[in-house]
Amino acid sequence: MSDIVLEAVENLGVEFEIVPCDPELADTAQFCEAYGYSPDESANTILVVGKSNPRAYVACVVLASTRLDVNGTVKKKLGIRRTSFASAEETLEITGQAIGGVTTFGLPDDLPIWVDEQVIRRERIILGGGSRDRKIYASPAILEALPNVEVVEGLAKDFEPLA
Repeated sequence: MSDIVLEAVENLGVEFEIVPCDPELADTAQFCEAYGYSPDESANTILVVGKSNPRAYVACVVLASTRLDVNGTVKKKLGIRRTSFASAEETLEITGQAIGGVTTFGLPDDLPIWVDEQVIRRERIILGGGSRDRKIYASPAILEALPNVEVVEGLAKDFEPLA
């Protein structure tokens, strides 16, 4: 685990467990299948960019069993007309973390973190660990312990069934 992420997690004073994983299996669907976690307990951290000048960024945490409402709730809350998912390159530049390992811990102090309320209602969640070779398993209280976190109702929506 990168020193920044590990230090940030340890400083929260919330019990957590490090779950090692094969970097080739770090993406959510493969990780859940390979290691027996449910998408309902897997919480993804997704960097969103508001296409304004200057650009606005927010890290959003949603369950893998839902989809981030980037063109609804996120856009409205940012107050910006155009939003999108940050590219892998942009995510690495802003967070210092690669897709498949992005986590809320060790992010820049001025980066807001919005957490969907469904994440907070879980008993335990598995989050990225700051790199593709580990995850963090803990109570959602670990997110609420972060200073720049806001729990947002309706940040994520259930997947629509295919017709």
